[in-house]
Amino acid sequence: MPVALVTGASRGVGKGTATALAARGYTVFATGRTIMNAVLPPAVIRIPCDHLDDEQTASVFQQIATHGQGLDLLVNSAWGGYEQMVEAGTFTWGVPFWQQPAHRWQSMIDAGLRAAFIASAHAAKLMIEQRNGFIVNISFWAAQKYVGNTIYGISKAATDKMTADMAHELRPHNVHVLSLYPGLVRTEAVMAAAAWLDLSNSESPEFIGHVIAALHADPLLPARSGQVMIAAQAAMALNVSDIEGTRPRPLTPADV
Repeated sequence: MPVALVTGASRGVGKGTATALAARGYTVFATGRTIMNAVLPPAVIRIPCDHLDDEQTASVFQQIATHGQGLDLLVNSAWGGYEQMVEAGTFTWGVPFWQQPAHRWQSMIDAGLRAAFIASAHAAKLMIEQRNGFIVNISFWAAQKYVGNTIYGISKAATDKMTADMAHELRPHNVHVLSLYPGLVRTEAVMAAAAWLDLSNSESPEFIGHVIAALHADPLLPARSGQVMIAAQAAMALNVSDIEGTRPRPLTPADV
């Protein structure tokens, strides 16, 4: 039974990914600041963790190592960038960089990008030892075009570059890394705004987890390592459907 760790699994894409991987037969470890309150399958092993705290992150990997079954898959989904979008009645998420509150850098760069880097460093040590592994960094189109604000673009562009360079360094050890772009995901936050959104081409939170499992089993994974992939596009290539049996259309830059 393969072993996976999903960070930021208390809600949203991380929670959906952990749920889907458990359904696919993985032993799933799930982390998050409020992970004990998350609605997850009973088999998912929950470890409370604030990934801003390196000691807490190190403790997660120590617990996985103690489990004794190695680590086959890491999904870096921890991300605080969609929190505190409105402050004192003002929507600040989309203001110019010189007006951005300082906390947004921490929530996107430290709790997102840096957290993924630290978790990947711990995971790499376990995966190199077993000469096998797969790291997925959840990213988005903001890496390639302006979406919302400057810090968002920095964090996602850096995530994609980190993916490419990690893949280069890990290739001799048979460890593979991908950046994966979700589409419009029906997370808790999105559904709270559903009245103002067109959800006709949306994805369930579990969809990307099923795509990740299919990528993990794909014989072409070594050749894909280091790339950016769109989850819905990968689903078409790998014959993966969403939980309702639908096939979401891959977003293009023009859609975002």
